[in-house]
Amino acid sequence: MNTKKIIGRIESINGLVCEVALTGERPAPKELVSLAEHPDVYLEVVSFPNQFTARCINLAGSPLVCHDAAVVAVGSSLVVPEGAGVLGRILNAFGQPVDGGPPIEAKTWRSVYDYPVQSDGFVSTPELLETGIKAIDFFAPFVKGRKIGVIGGAGVGKTVLIMELIHNVAKDNEKLAMFVGIGERIREGHELYETLKDRKLLSNAILLMGQMNETSAMRASVGQTAATIAEYFRDEEKRDSLVFVDNIYRYIQAANELATSIGTMPSEGGYQATLFSDLRRLQDRLSSNQNGSITSVQAIYIPADDISDPAVQEVAQQLDSTVVLSRAIAEGGIRPAIDIIRTASSLLSPDIVGQRHYDLVSNVQAIMQKYDSLKNIISIIGQSELSPEERRDYQRAQEIIQYFNQNFFVAEDLTGKKGEYITREETLKGVEDILA
Repeated sequence: MNTKKIIGRIESINGLVCEVALTGERPAPKELVSLAEHPDVYLEVVSFPNQFTARCINLAGSPLVCHDAAVVAVGSSLVVPEGAGVLGRILNAFGQPVDGGPPIEAKTWRSVYDYPVQSDGFVSTPELLETGIKAIDFFAPFVKGRKIGVIGGAGVGKTVLIMELIHNVAKDNEKLAMFVGIGERIREGHELYETLKDRKLLSNAILLMGQMNETSAMRASVGQTAATIAEYFRDEEKRDSLVFVDNIYRYIQAANELATSIGTMPSEGGYQATLFSDLRRLQDRLSSNQNGSITSVQAIYIPADDISDPAVQEVAQQLDSTVVLSRAIAEGGIRPAIDIIRTASSLLSPDIVGQRHYDLVSNVQAIMQKYDSLKNIISIIGQSELSPEERRDYQRAQEIIQYFNQNFFVAEDLTGKKGEYITREETLKGVEDILA
């Protein structure tokens, strides 16, 4: 039994929310309290309805939380381990291993709410990160320390694309690869772990999982846990990190469920009123400073394939590049199913990618826009009624679409085709050959 002093007892329970009638010292907001009989069952203080009551969240949804259970103060907020002990492990939102391995040995633990002070005036020199995926390196190039979004509905290949990016980019032993699974299937986390293990990439990788079978509190917290670990490696060990989030929409959804449980008023779009601040709090932490960089790749689920959804738009405007996956392209057998017309990047400038790359993208986008307008005409009157120039542009566009089809390493077992890694220079040369 916990020997700490009892500060109150649970007087009401409503789902994950429970109210504690305080009889002792009042805990601070975000502080953890635990059951006196079960010290490993944590509740997080979220608000105070009055001076004698603390409203708490049953983080893990433990069934041991019951009426009149005695509550004691833990003395800290949610903390996660620091150091090399987390490398190669699968952790939950508490920073606890869930891979069946031994407990993590860490000399220090850091609060997930302990944000480091950002340096003022830090400006980094743009540095391209090659992914080996033609469509991304050409239309939405990775730049060290920036944020990239992969937008798509269910079943169009977001997770496969993220796994291929991890496979191709995480080979650099100096970089730390972090995969953050929020509200995704247990199977996907297991497949990723086995893929990294088979390809000997686990030693520089960390997996953090808040899966769909867990509570909304755990799913909403795992993003902050990942940011805290990434900040440690950036600031203390001066390492660059690649943070892959699958799925950032589920993070918003978990925070919305949590807000509904607490009883806050939703916004007009049905999401929580704190949608912007919830998302911004996480995005601001996935940033770079003079110590190192955090490059973030975030999968964004589109509910009902509606790209105008308020949450999707909120995420997209906080990213530097957005890679849009299309169901129509996926049905046409093109993999990855990237919509090269709607994919956009604010990083496509001559200063970052060079004049040659910039001009090629501009030419391809012009051809693809023309192709998009010609498709409806051809469906009515056929190609024979087009002018020779229009026919040439239409055929070029079809060649471009086929050119960006690519076999993935992580899908070799499914397709039976060997994966391809195409350098940025090879991609530019291939596009030049088509345009010529």
